[in-house]
Amino acid sequence: MEERELISRVLAGDPSAERDLYDAHVDRVFRVAFRMAGDMDRAQDYTQETFIRAFSRLETFRGDAALSTWLGSIAISVTLNGLRKVRRLNEREVGLDDFTPAGHTRPEAEPDLKTRLNQAIDDLPEGYRAVFIMHDVEGYTHEEIGASLGVHPGTSKAQLFRARARLRQALADFAKD
Repeated sequence: MEERELISRVLAGDPSAERDLYDAHVDRVFRVAFRMAGDMDRAQDYTQETFIRAFSRLETFRGDAALSTWLGSIAISVTLNGLRKVRRLNEREVGLDDFTPAGHTRPEAEPDLKTRLNQAIDDLPEGYRAVFIMHDVEGYTHEEIGASLGVHPGTSKAQLFRARARLRQALADFAKD
């Protein structure tokens, strides 16, 4: 079915069209949310929030970009906002396991490459992380990323270059082995 026709049916209140639109895009939206959040439950919440927001704003979709790109931009926005909220809440808490008495240090085991890579990706600035995940993990083009994030494709390319450089630097000790 033509994307425009599906959108028209959704706007007319057709529940089967809503389901078709959801089914066509939920996997990609979830993958973006999961890779950004790194947590299954949060990714599911962010995916649901993405579709709630998308359906409530579907009449504003102009069709300048693909619907998947528009949904991707909503997913990125919802996920980043959710992660900021979680980060603010977590900054206020200190777990008992994280508390170390003054003067005592706990020896840390060297994490494996997968753990270090995930941490390095999590440590990227939000813009770099979003572009890296969208391009290198999900396969979006720089034009789609630009449309989703509201930046020029050249900015997307530059952020990807910088993200890769930071990841290489963070994982450099693994290359020496």
